[in-house]
Amino acid sequence: MLTQLTISNFAIISHLDIHFKPGLNILSGETGAGKSIIISAVNLILGGRAHSDLIRTGADEARVEALFRLPPHPSISNALGDMGIPFDGELLIKRHISREGRNKIFINGSMATLQMLSKVGNFLISVSGQHEHQLLLKPENHLYLLDDFGGLSEERLRLNALFARYQSAQEKRASLERKIREMEERQELERFQGEEIDQADIREDEDRRLEVEKKRLQNAEQLRSIVEETYQVLYEKDGAVLSEVSACIRRLAKAVEMDPELQSAMDILTSAKAQVEEAALEIRSRQEAAFMDPHRLEEVEERLQVILKLKRKYGSSLEEIKRFREQLSKKMENLGESRAEVERMRRDTREMEGEIASRASQLSRNRKEAARKFEEAIQGELKLLDMGGTRFEVGFRQAAGPDAADQELTSQMRADGLDQVEFILSPNIGEDLKPLSKIASGGELSRIMLAMKTILARTASVETIIFDEVDSGIGGATAEVVGDKLRSLAGFHQIFCITHLPQIASKGSTHFLVRKRVIDGRTGTVISELNREERVKEIARLLGGKMITPKAIAHAKEILG
Repeated sequence: MLTQLTISNFAIISHLDIHFKPGLNILSGETGAGKSIIISAVNLILGGRAHSDLIRTGADEARVEALFRLPPHPSISNALGDMGIPFDGELLIKRHISREGRNKIFINGSMATLQMLSKVGNFLISVSGQHEHQLLLKPENHLYLLDDFGGLSEERLRLNALFARYQSAQEKRASLERKIREMEERQELERFQGEEIDQADIREDEDRRLEVEKKRLQNAEQLRSIVEETYQVLYEKDGAVLSEVSACIRRLAKAVEMDPELQSAMDILTSAKAQVEEAALEIRSRQEAAFMDPHRLEEVEERLQVILKLKRKYGSSLEEIKRFREQLSKKMENLGESRAEVERMRRDTREMEGEIASRASQLSRNRKEAARKFEEAIQGELKLLDMGGTRFEVGFRQAAGPDAADQELTSQMRADGLDQVEFILSPNIGEDLKPLSKIASGGELSRIMLAMKTILARTASVETIIFDEVDSGIGGATAEVVGDKLRSLAGFHQIFCITHLPQIASKGSTHFLVRKRVIDGRTGTVISELNREERVKEIARLLGGKMITPKAIAHAKEILG
């Protein structure tokens, strides 16, 4: 519960230090005294947005601090543990708002973010006011209220998580299918490209060798002339080089007998003869290749044109063409793998569709069972709140019929399940049921909200509930019934109720008076806990207005008991 609230330099509040108690805490005071400002300060503690215009004129910073004492609860313990914030049953939250925008949040002395504070705030206080009445008018919120009543929220959240995984899997599969279609559209071209390269049957270094052969064939006549003439000079004609070298060797042989030192020269010449002979034989062997072959030249040129065409399309070299062909093969392999992956994804999503359909159907059945109990409970509470002739029902609309196939059902449902829920109401006997948003008055909304809070009291996780404007549109005996209901609800929660009705104010276990005072020439809000005598006077004021008569005092004492 909230045990202490300290507010400094916030709106028209200079400084307030309020100690709250268990049970039903009543806050009353003149209109404009600052009751709503206190609620705004509490909203800051729960993670509400802060603005510099909330800072009191003349101050540089506004501060709101709240001390909570909470029973052991795994949800809040786990939440704080995940944030690394120590918790031993007490929780101190501080919120500092600076004009310079350097706002600070502390939870049990640790710096925190607004997101962290909002998460913690969900476990601390529920503020039921005009804003919550507006939420009640929105049908999209009715499903969550029903789930809270039926204890189905965790079941819904598990379905949410499974449905999110299913949608993610569907998106991944759709993305891969688009990729496959794109690959298939390119497949015919890529198949043609692969076949064109394969049919060319390119050999390694073939283009260089063909260029050499082409040049030889183009110069065949000149080559033949050079080869024949050279062969003649070296080997065949009179005075050929080989003959002359042989003669020189024979002469040197005689000279070596006379001068052995000429042996070295003779050896060199002998070696030269062998090399000239070898060169002549090589030249003779090339004589046939040196003949012009127009057909072969045409073949070589055609082959070079094929290779050039491939180079223009697939790479500037034979190595690049080879790499391009390998890439085509890899793409074909990838296409096959992608098709297999899509098929696996289809199987997985079909399994998920079956599980989602099963869970959603079970959740829907559980909701309908909870709805019957909820209707009975609400009508019972409304009867106690002087709305005994009211009929209240939970209307259901489903995304798909019970006989729909799993895929159809899953495609039409929402993350929260098959059901769309709306509360329908007939506040007058004989009138048709109509949507709550179209028929309920302000006073009826207040009582319906109070009825729901009462019913959900045992299952709600928050320790403290604030009722702002719960007395809207009611009075007389109904107000007394509402007061009794609030006092009953205070058996499960710490309750704060801002009210202008004496019938409700008299039911409180603690009563605080909020009023304006001028201190040092400035208006400010002050709050004080009332004793028995002061409380009688405040109840009398609520009964009779500014003029507190003895009759009002007597009436106040009477209703206080």
